[in-house]
Amino acid sequence: MNIRGAAEPIVDQHVFLIGRPPITDFLTYIRNLAIDARQRDEGLFVAEWRAANDRVLELEKTEGGLADHPPIEPLPLEMHSLEQEILADPAVRQAFRMLPFRLAMVELDRMVVFQKHINLMYVDEIRRRLPDRDLTPEELFRLCIPLEVHTTPVQVAQTAPNSYTFVSPSRDFRYHEPVLLDPSQVSGYDRMGPITAFLGIVVGFGSNYLNAMHVENRLILTNGSHRAYALRERGVTHVPFIIQTVSRRDELEFLGADEVRHHPDRYLGTPRPPLLKDYFDDRLRKILRVARKHRMVTLSFAVDVSDIPAS
Repeated sequence: MNIRGAAEPIVDQHVFLIGRPPITDFLTYIRNLAIDARQRDEGLFVAEWRAANDRVLELEKTEGGLADHPPIEPLPLEMHSLEQEILADPAVRQAFRMLPFRLAMVELDRMVVFQKHINLMYVDEIRRRLPDRDLTPEELFRLCIPLEVHTTPVQVAQTAPNSYTFVSPSRDFRYHEPVLLDPSQVSGYDRMGPITAFLGIVVGFGSNYLNAMHVENRLILTNGSHRAYALRERGVTHVPFIIQTVSRRDELEFLGADEVRHHPDRYLGTPRPPLLKDYFDDRLRKILRVARKHRMVTLSFAVDVSDIPAS
């Protein structure tokens, strides 16, 4: 019974990858995310991690080099018209403007992953949208690289004269950038006088495409982990991806993959990095109950007006 009367949290099941150094990362996730983690003996978690680490060491001997030089194949003929439609989309060109990119078919099992856990509730939602038969090439393409992006609801509130808060159930909701707009670009505003410019602070969602970075002869999954998991669970082995080519580690700055940027050797320097197929190895995964969270973005601004000498 909750003596404070607050609503019980909504709980989802997450599958965590365990066994890879540092062990402190695993324990931190347990302490911060798992429901009732403090009621369990942390020594048991350490023992589970140790057993998984034995499995990791075994895979370094038996599967060393598995992530290296994965095949990157052209899209099948049935997807060519869809590919051209994606390449002509200004939103795609803007989202992937910093690095060369292409569309290609890749093997899921050989993709390096840096996301530590998968929310199985999201996977269930994807699974329910799939037909009870093999996907056609068009259905597979539209699932992986959708031509139409569906967003989730967002609640907006002004929390101070200079502050707004946005809340969404999607963890993909984010701050984008500030942008200076010419008055001709804005309609529907009842102006108080002549307008010099509009300063916009952009919030929204990321590009909802399966995409990966091709770096040092490895493919690292950067977006679409839950769809990749659902498809692999379904038995699909090869899927279309947008692939960005990273020619040097400095370019990791452009990709938003902070874990890879801060710890590149974990994914590029080890003989057997974590792969998507590890989520399905019972010796490398652990199911934990995690309280569901929403994404909140707060934007604040300041205005300073003063008089300065004319030049």
